[in-house]
Amino acid sequence: MDFPHIELELLEDLTPPAPPGFLRLIRRRYRAHYPDGTVSAPFVYDLIERPALDAVVLVAHYLDESGVRRVFLRTCVRPPLSTRTPERSPHPERDPADAMLWELPAGLVETTEQSPEGLVHAAQRELAEELGFSVPTSAFHELGASVFPVPAMIGERLYFFEVSVDPAARGEPHLDGSALEPFGAVVALPLSEALELCRRGTLMDGKTELALRRLVERHGFGRLA
Repeated sequence: MDFPHIELELLEDLTPPAPPGFLRLIRRRYRAHYPDGTVSAPFVYDLIERPALDAVVLVAHYLDESGVRRVFLRTCVRPPLSTRTPERSPHPERDPADAMLWELPAGLVETTEQSPEGLVHAAQRELAEELGFSVPTSAFHELGASVFPVPAMIGERLYFFEVSVDPAARGEPHLDGSALEPFGAVVALPLSEALELCRRGTLMDGKTELALRRLVERHGFGRLA
């Protein structure tokens, strides 16, 4: 598929001075050049940047004694969810009751890990930090192509990996020092149940549903009905 050739011309960088913090607001004035030779009026566009831009998403799975494929999920505190109010929600009854979500383990790719090999090391590190598994890098396999989850706001790219684990070998998660990670709950759900929770809107994290469906697509675990 061919894209229409629309070129962005940077006219001015209006980015405010960067205060201390994890994210940085980038504000720029652009002009769009269209395929027919016309040009748009100048417009301002805001986006978010951070030093560690991309992230890995991990599907750790195993076959239990009864022959059921299970996947590990972890609770995550997401402060932006706490800013939602009924007045801002078309379906407030569908919003999370608090700032918690069940998700697959995931984490940022550090600036020292920005290479194909570094991605696998990031996956290995996050698996130990969030679930407590210590496995070699050779155990990780890419799970489909990378995606841009919120391209209108940030250039973050998600890289998906799967890894087969031994639940008996799971230790205490290392965690990453964040105040949001202590007391996080970990469960190993049947894959079919996790997908059903996605269908019902109970498991609301988009990257988690995508990764679970990719696991089914690759191996035929469960079904995609």
